[in-house]
Parts: sequence; C-alpha cells; structure tokens
Amino acid sequence: MALTTSADAPLPVGEVSRLIGGWIDRLGAVWVEGQITQLSRRPGAGVVFMTLRDPSHDISVSVTCYRQVFDAIADVVSEGARVVVHAKPEWYAPRGQLSLRAAEIRPVGVGELLARLEQLKKSLAAEGLFAPERKKPLPFLPQLVGLVCGRASAAERDVLENARHRWPAVRFEVRNVAVQGVHAVPQVVQAVKELDALDDVDVIIVARGGGSVEDLLPFSDEQLIRTVASCRTPVVSAIGHEPDNPLLDHVADLRASTPTDAAKKVVPDVGEEYERVRWLRDRGRRCVEAFMEREERGLAHALARPSMEDPHRMVDERADQVDALLDRGRRCFRHQLDRADSELTHTHARVVALSPAATLKRGYAVLQKPDGHVVRAPEEVAEGELLRARVAEGEFSVRVDT
Repeated sequence: MALTTSADAPLPVGEVSRLIGGWIDRLGAVWVEGQITQLSRRPGAGVVFMTLRDPSHDISVSVTCYRQVFDAIADVVSEGARVVVHAKPEWYAPRGQLSLRAAEIRPVGVGELLARLEQLKKSLAAEGLFAPERKKPLPFLPQLVGLVCGRASAAERDVLENARHRWPAVRFEVRNVAVQGVHAVPQVVQAVKELDALDDVDVIIVARGGGSVEDLLPFSDEQLIRTVASCRTPVVSAIGHEPDNPLLDHVADLRASTPTDAAKKVVPDVGEEYERVRWLRDRGRRCVEAFMEREERGLAHALARPSMEDPHRMVDERADQVDALLDRGRRCFRHQLDRADSELTHTHARVVALSPAATLKRGYAVLQKPDGHVVRAPEEVAEGELLRARVAEGEFSVRVDT
C-alpha cells in the first residue's frame, strides 16, 4: 500500500530504507544476463564481488557470491565475459545500496552467443532492416567523412592514410570510442547519432580491426543495429577482416571487408579519376574530330556534284528541252492545221461539185408544182398546168403545152 506522508509528517531515512528492503525481500530469485566489468577476489575473503553491466545500456548492478560459487567457473570467466546469474535482489540498508546475491553463475559460450545472434538476425531481417531497398547510395565525392573507431587504432590509421592518399582534400570528423567491452555499444551508438546529426557529414564509417567473436559482439548489438537503420546519412561497416560478419554489415548501406577497403570504397582515387577524365576528354576529342571529318567529306561530295559546280546547268538543260518541246508542239499544231485546211478544201470542192446550184449554173432548171413538189417525169404534169421553173439566176412560171 502507498504510504501517506507530508512535510509535517515525514518518514525517517531508516524507515524508508527498511520499507524498501521489505519490498525487495518479497522479490524472488531471477536469472540475469550481463557482462562482468569489475571482479574482486580478495585473498582470504569468503565472498567475491563483481559488477554486472548491461552491454547495450549504461546500467550496472553489484553482484556478490560465495567463493565456492565463483570457483566453479573461475577458470572460464574473467572480466569482460558474459554470464547468466541466478540471484536474489538484496537491499543493504546502512548504505542504501541494491545488489544481487548470486547462487549460481553460468558462462555464456560462443556457441550460445552465435545461436542468439542468428536468432536476432532472423528477427531483424523479418522487420526489413536488412532489405536492399533500404540501402542508401554513397556520394561520389564526400566532402566530410565521419569516422567512428578506437583511439589511436590501426583501423583509424588505415582509413585516414588511405583516404588522404587517394584524395588529399578529403576531411574527417573522427569520434574515438571503445570498440570492445561494456562501454563499446553506448559509445558507438552515441558517436553515430552525433555524426548523423551533422549536416556537413556525407557518409559515416564505423571501423574496427579484427578480433574474436566476443570482441566483435558490440557490433551485433540490437540497439546499434536499430540506430544505424534509422540514420539519414549513409553508413559503411568496416569491422574486422573478410571472414568477420557482424550484424552491422547487414544493416549498413555498404559493407567493406577491412578499414582499408572502406577508405577505397568511400573516397575516389584522384589519379584514377584524372586518368578517367583524360580518357573521356581524348575520346570526346576523337568523336568530334571524326564527326567533323565525316561532315567535311559529305560537304565535299555534295559540292562535287554537277548541280553544285554549275547551278544554272540544270536550268539551261531544262530550257533547251522546253524550247525543243515548244518547237515540236508548233510543228505538230501547224501540221494539223495544214491537214485540216486541205481536208476542208477537198470537202468544199466536193460539196460545190454536188451542189444543185452548180448544176443549175450549167444550164439546168428545176420544175416545181405550186405545192413545191419537184417534177421528175412527164406523167406528173397535165396540159395547161402552171409550173415554176427555177434557174441559176432566179425563177419564172411556165405552162405545160403538149
């Protein structure tokens, strides 16, 4: 039940400590996993003191155990080792200190660690943190490179020297951190967050030299993996050597086999880029020269054509053809007119020759009855009948006389 206190009725420190101790005493024994950071085995003492720390967070708790409990695993456990402890929480009232009284300590073996890492890897992959579409491309020429590495380490030297050898103008923002042990994960996470928050940093390299599986465990920590996955800046993982494969390699935007390889992949080589520019420049010049030569040949070929050498030649040739066709047309038309005129003359002569008027001019006459009927035989007229006689120069009347 909650206590009722006030400024006028406070509880003494001893009473508060006693109450806290009572609440803690009601807790049962628990299994706790952590990393041993401090180990004290005083000669002649029957109790062993140690500090158990959470590898992913800056949290630790004191642990005590009897010597015979620790002696069972003393040969395989030392500072920095991961252990699983079965202990009961205790409250030391005089100092107001919480500790764990261990009844059993079990070391966490490499096989068990690898199995846990494999399980964590599957879980994070199922969330999509390792998906290729999440990978961000690296800039071609980073102006400022963030580097997270150990202080005065070979990894730091390899990255800086190789990068500056390849591109002397490159600048680095270095964060020196612990790269193994209980302080590694919090410091690396903090360094990555600081560099990711800087707008000038174009890419972040997390580098460390080789080591055992236990030494590289901080770079498979879930907190670090999620921190890198949330970065807006591309992250390059350069942990250990080629066979080493911490989970950071899977979530990073690019994996480098070694710190030296990271420098080569992040920073371009000025000599290689100069040669590439020179090659492209020469290739461009050759392309332009070939294009100009091809166009000059085409222009020369076009100028060599007769129509270009004598532009009026084609007009003159067509003019001669037009004159010839015009003359031919005139001759044909004149010939047609001559033929038509000759045919007309012959036709006129025939018409004139067959005309009744021409017959009358030769002295003939045409006799017609009053009704205009032409008399063709003597039987067609009667004596005394009045007829009309038509001659070449006119007509007159005649009477039939037998």
